Amino acid sequence: MPLSHGDQVTLLKDILNNHQTDCCGSVSECEQLERLVKSLMVNNQIDGNVKNILQEVYRYSQHGAQTSDLDQHILSNQENLSQWVNDIDQFS
Repeated sequence: MPLSHGDQVTLLKDILNNHQTDCCGSVSECEQLERLVKSLMVNNQIDGNVKNILQEVYRYSQHGAQTSDLDQHILSNQENLSQWVNDIDQFS
């Protein structure tokens, strides 16, 4: 059964929150973020402001999946992670 729009947004925020809180993550989480963002980007119910945020999250997840030091990548994006979750909450 596919995830609803709301479930996808919740999962996206959960992964971002975990990265922000734990300062670590996995390549599979980055790949999951990529899939969630792709799915949400084609959804007409998504606010245009959220789509801009999703593009940033997509770049973050792509770089995270390809970096040799994922924990450092997450650490260097701490401020972004927090901001993205706050912004998504504001617009969704």
